[in-house]
Amino acid sequence: MGEAAVEIVKPRTDTREYRRIVLRNSLEVLLISDPDTDKAAASMSVSVGSFSDPEGFPGLAHFLEHMLFYASEKYPLEDSYSKYITEHGGSTNAFTSSEQTNYFFDVNYDCFEEALDRFAQFFVKPLMSADATTREIKAVDSENKKNLLSDAWRMDQLQKHVSAEGHPYHKFSTGNRDTLEVKPKEKGLDTRHELIKFYEEHYSANLMHLVVYTKESLDKIQSLVEHKFQEIQNKDRSNFHIRGQPCTSEHLQILVKTVPIKQGHKLIVVWPITPSIHNYKEGPCRYLGHLIGHEGKGSLFYILKTLGWATSLSAWEEDWTREFSFFEVVIDLTDAGHEHMQDIVGLLFKYISLLRQTGVCKWIFDELSAICETVFHYQDKIPSIDYVVNVSSNMELYPPKDWLVGSSLPSKFSPDVIQKVLDELTPNNVRIFWESKNFEGHTDMVEPWYGTAFSIEKATVSMIQQWMLAAPNEHLHLPDPNDFIPTDLSLKDVQEKAKFPVLLRKSSYSTLWYKPDTMFSTPKAYVKIDFNCPFASSSPEADVLTDIFTRLLMDYLNEDAYYAEVAGLYYCLSNTDSGFQVAMAGYNHKLRILLETVVEKIANFKVKPDRFLVIKELVTKGYQNLKFQQPYQQAMCYRSLILHDNTWPWMDELEVIPHLEADDLAKFVPMLLSRAFLECYIAGNIEPKEAESMIHHIEDIFYSGPRPICRPLFPSQYLTNRVVKLDRGMSYFYRAEGLNPSDENSALVHYIQVHRDDFLPNVKLQLFALIAKQQAFHQLRSVEQLGYITELMLRNDSGIHGVQFMIQSTVKGPGHIDSRVEKFLKMFESKLYAMSEDEFKGNVNTLIDMKLEKHKNLWEESGFYWQEIYDGTLKFDRTEAEVAALKKLTQKELIDFFNEHIKVGAPQKKTLSVRVYGSLHTSEYADEKKEANQPIQVKIDDIFKFRKSQPLYGSFKGGLGHVKL
Repeated sequence: MGEAAVEIVKPRTDTREYRRIVLRNSLEVLLISDPDTDKAAASMSVSVGSFSDPEGFPGLAHFLEHMLFYASEKYPLEDSYSKYITEHGGSTNAFTSSEQTNYFFDVNYDCFEEALDRFAQFFVKPLMSADATTREIKAVDSENKKNLLSDAWRMDQLQKHVSAEGHPYHKFSTGNRDTLEVKPKEKGLDTRHELIKFYEEHYSANLMHLVVYTKESLDKIQSLVEHKFQEIQNKDRSNFHIRGQPCTSEHLQILVKTVPIKQGHKLIVVWPITPSIHNYKEGPCRYLGHLIGHEGKGSLFYILKTLGWATSLSAWEEDWTREFSFFEVVIDLTDAGHEHMQDIVGLLFKYISLLRQTGVCKWIFDELSAICETVFHYQDKIPSIDYVVNVSSNMELYPPKDWLVGSSLPSKFSPDVIQKVLDELTPNNVRIFWESKNFEGHTDMVEPWYGTAFSIEKATVSMIQQWMLAAPNEHLHLPDPNDFIPTDLSLKDVQEKAKFPVLLRKSSYSTLWYKPDTMFSTPKAYVKIDFNCPFASSSPEADVLTDIFTRLLMDYLNEDAYYAEVAGLYYCLSNTDSGFQVAMAGYNHKLRILLETVVEKIANFKVKPDRFLVIKELVTKGYQNLKFQQPYQQAMCYRSLILHDNTWPWMDELEVIPHLEADDLAKFVPMLLSRAFLECYIAGNIEPKEAESMIHHIEDIFYSGPRPICRPLFPSQYLTNRVVKLDRGMSYFYRAEGLNPSDENSALVHYIQVHRDDFLPNVKLQLFALIAKQQAFHQLRSVEQLGYITELMLRNDSGIHGVQFMIQSTVKGPGHIDSRVEKFLKMFESKLYAMSEDEFKGNVNTLIDMKLEKHKNLWEESGFYWQEIYDGTLKFDRTEAEVAALKKLTQKELIDFFNEHIKVGAPQKKTLSVRVYGSLHTSEYADEKKEANQPIQVKIDDIFKFRKSQPLYGSFKGGLGHVKL
């Protein structure tokens, strides 16, 4: 057992304590003590991944990741680990990558010791029963089926397919029933035996890296870890070593045409390169990605955008290991861009050629290095569960001093290292993947795992040189120095240390809520301005035009505001149900400059017809692609459409788009802005006077002068989000066939509407969900194996609270799944009645701990308060009030609440079941349509007739009057 005194580089603002230790069994551990944390967390990274899958057993490493959650010799009760974590305010998950498998959890800190003990048993003595193995294969198969129609998964596997067959990169890593059960059986292999063999062979303490994060002192954590993890066996295994490169000469200088599922054209240009992990201080790929992916004037993207050929471009290192890596440029093309693929590739190589000619620029590296340093030293705290995963993933890759830094701080300027990677970005070793629906019927090969159609052509050096010569002669140049880099990172001394947001200013034009930073001591700010515009959602056309308007604004701002983003100051304009929003977050120093730029662009908006057509095409494809959403997402859309008043179906919006022209937008925007009310929230490192002055400036621009852009709203014009009130004692059903006939998955959303926002019923509902969540997962997913996506979750629709079950399945149709949900609720009922008083109190205390968990950063805090403002509930003291309600809650009150609102057949219960039928269950859809309604069942045939026939809940937003000074 050793404690290696090593200085771990940490942010200047980080007050946590760190210690590296190595246990007797060679397990390397990082201990983190954070007295301020409410949640303890741990992550174990095992240096074994899908590259280690045995020949003929694709997906075995991933399957093992699933199986370790089931049980252990010390805790043999199935799913008891996940149950313990969930019941104590935590969450747990894992992922398998090519060379790592990472297991992680968080939990309320006072339950950490037992949670950690249960977690340790994954690696000490897991149990993998034959029954559980057979059942969990179905979960992996369901997970794979969920991905089969996802373009991201399909393209990833296609790139692997077009590589050397004997190389691990070529493998299929998820696994399915065929690879984990059917084929092994044919070969006389027993999956469980192979699973145990794989575990015994690869899971060794010397290949593991553990991070433990809690409140206790480092000495206390150390003794805890030594006690619980020293039993893990050290089999002294060596890391998996890859021999050779995944791409031989036959996989280079190729153009692969492929057919995606969704509408749109995409170009992915890839080069095998020297992995930059060997030169992470020099940051070659960060430097090259920064320049090739830049969006300012003179950049490749700026030129492609000006030509109307591309809507997005990104450049980065991808799929890297120590032995091989790829540099990837991904460009989303317009229809016109698709016709100019050769010109686009030509321009990309011209830009790379420009980088060679100008040489590696020290000032650009220094600027990038300075930005990275500011980001590192002023980084926000993130949830402990995310933090431990990031750090444990770094532990195998970097020396201990850089475990927290990773490759995020390029600090050594080495032109030779950057030049070496730049010299690899040549036509000699390029791989071009070109996606488009236009290739349908023009391909001659099929990728075996996902069924992706593709064809391969040569793209020789001379061809690419021709493309470079023929490409438009545009003025490509390097970016300008970045004026948005903050230089003043001082903290403002605000006298009023307000605990909650205060209404700082109110006029007939706007309200300003303000909250100084009293928690995070960071030179950052958050600004939200909600434009409430009655004309924004008056029709499907208005909704689409508002969307195009905000996207065009983002488009116009990009060439200048992109510099702000690079410097850590983020902005977004987006349409809402009642208008549009401007959001900003990041360093406060130059935030006002950016805000004024954005406001000026809104006030002086003019339609550029060429950009209108590009954005219209983008929006059209976005709507067309909604039919390729996962069935559970479709079910959620129907649920929202049924419940939310004043919302338009996307099918109607898709229908109106073709008829909209630039002229329509030019006429619409002045009308959109003609009546508006601004609801504003400013928080962080900003003084009250500064905040007031910002909003005063915005009011001057929009509301002053003889012909103002905006006028105040009439009291009758305030838009509110209102929700349909379901009738008590009734069950409503909406059935629809899946929109994509190729998708076998069906989905159910079983929603129970309960009450309008009020502290006492809120906590009763939350307590029910906390107790039922893991039990539902165990029964419906682990035992019945209905589907990989199985979740019970709380819902809050503009202050109307409820709970929903969401399940996606190929195994059973939605009608059957609905009956299983009801069966589960009956089973849960008996467990609720049998719950001991100690269990009840334990659950109440867990929920109290979850509520009292402090916000980690300014964005989390601002999101919480903004939701109160946006919904109109304005209960800034919600946490304290709900904790007080919980402390008084009795077990009888919870049971009475369950019996009244959630129990099957409860007289007050209001249920809405949305059933989406995949291609495997269309006959069930046809049969169910013929079924007669039961007395308390209502079949919804027409969503809009139904919506108009139902009463609505009162809104919490009563217009301007809802705010009292």
